[in-house]
Amino acid sequence: MSPLSGKVQTVLGPMDPNQLGRTLTHEHLSMTFESCYVAPLPGDEDVATAPIEMKNLHWLHQNPYSSQENLLLCQETEAVREELLSFRRAGGGAIVENTTTGISRNLGILQQLSKDTGVHIVAGAGFYVDQTHSDQTRKMSVEQLTDVIKNEVLHGADGTDIRCGVIGEIGMSWPMTESEKKVLRATASAQVELGCPVIIHPGRNPAAPAEIVRILQEAGGDIDKTVMSHLDRTIFDRRELLEFAKLGSYLEYDLFGTEVLNYPFNLEIDMPSDSQRVETLAFLLQEGYEDRILVAHDIHTKNRLTKYGGHGYSHILRNIVPKMLSRGMSQGQVDRILIENSRRWLTFK
Repeated sequence: MSPLSGKVQTVLGPMDPNQLGRTLTHEHLSMTFESCYVAPLPGDEDVATAPIEMKNLHWLHQNPYSSQENLLLCQETEAVREELLSFRRAGGGAIVENTTTGISRNLGILQQLSKDTGVHIVAGAGFYVDQTHSDQTRKMSVEQLTDVIKNEVLHGADGTDIRCGVIGEIGMSWPMTESEKKVLRATASAQVELGCPVIIHPGRNPAAPAEIVRILQEAGGDIDKTVMSHLDRTIFDRRELLEFAKLGSYLEYDLFGTEVLNYPFNLEIDMPSDSQRVETLAFLLQEGYEDRILVAHDIHTKNRLTKYGGHGYSHILRNIVPKMLSRGMSQGQVDRILIENSRRWLTFK
């Protein structure tokens, strides 16, 4: 049995799961996303290189990955601190911070933010998508990768004694690369030994989530303790969604606040609106999956912060929850999604 059994591990140490409160299960507080820069369309070069300012906010909202400055969330620690204080005032309790190796995880900043704001922060262990893997990472065996992940949970990550409390977000492309498959198998191995929660970033294809679950299961992973992220940009057909839901992972809708006309990483995807996300949650509740739903914003760029006219980390609590209630969801169902499901997932076996 893990020494963390029955506990949630935050950047300030293990804690009683009942103290978490309302939890966002997929956010970033300090990271870089330069690996996913998208060149601006012809004619947009000037606005893409301009400082973020009011007259450019709509363009930035529609083209968030074509501004290098916008991809440096790590520069906004003070703004994020203020956001977390607002999140607390709105009734928020905890955030799972999904920044992993490859996108500038900074555990020292996360720990200080938690101390300054009183928000419980759970940090993520492991590796992001292949394009962020170092040559050293690619050369590692599954056993070596497993040891790295376990060490980040049991002893501390990035040369600190600050310990991660979840494995992920583990980044997968489509199709998956060999390096990503090794990381996925290592994730399963570490999960088996630690009894810990896992969260996955799937490739942008409807078949990706089920293929990931298959590999995890073959490697011994615990799907009941695993979250599949970004379903709101991945599986759109409701029959396919129900088929995937039967596999048993948590179903995370974590792009609340993101409403773009053209999704640059897959132009075939029509990004849903927040109202459509709420409709899908209502459908899943009707189908009996209220114990498996989680929600978040996946804030990872500057323009999503209120400092730059964005929705911020309090959007779900202030705006989406009232919408959920107005569309027939009960307060008990909302609490199940925001409190009970996240608490159950984050607690070590």
